[in-house]
Amino acid sequence: MGAPQVRAERGATVPRYMVIASYTAQGEQGLLAKGGSARRASVTEMIEKLGGRVETFDFAFGEDDVFVTCELPDNVTAAAIGLAVGASGLVAVRTIVLLTPEEIDAAAQKHADYHGPGQ
Repeated sequence: MGAPQVRAERGATVPRYMVIASYTAQGEQGLLAKGGSARRASVTEMIEKLGGRVETFDFAFGEDDVFVTCELPDNVTAAAIGLAVGASGLVAVRTIVLLTPEEIDAAAQKHADYHGPGQ
């Protein structure tokens, strides 16, 4: 079971994101030079300076190297992080907006009148 949602001042859910990163060869060299703890500290500092909070920071094997779950003030802040990280040229990054079960319940109550292509 995941961490409980933190509520903002007016009762709104604080937006949560999963940031998935893959290092380039040069990025991996930097990781080898300074280590994983230093990388976690650097990412945490960046997120906190932007008004967010890191929930989890994990390294992984395979195609993706890092998984960070964090709270951020909004999508603009999430985009700013993605742009800054990607622009470094050392990391490829994807950001996924995370939704609570209650947010999905609310979305299910909004009936979009969608017709697929050719329908």
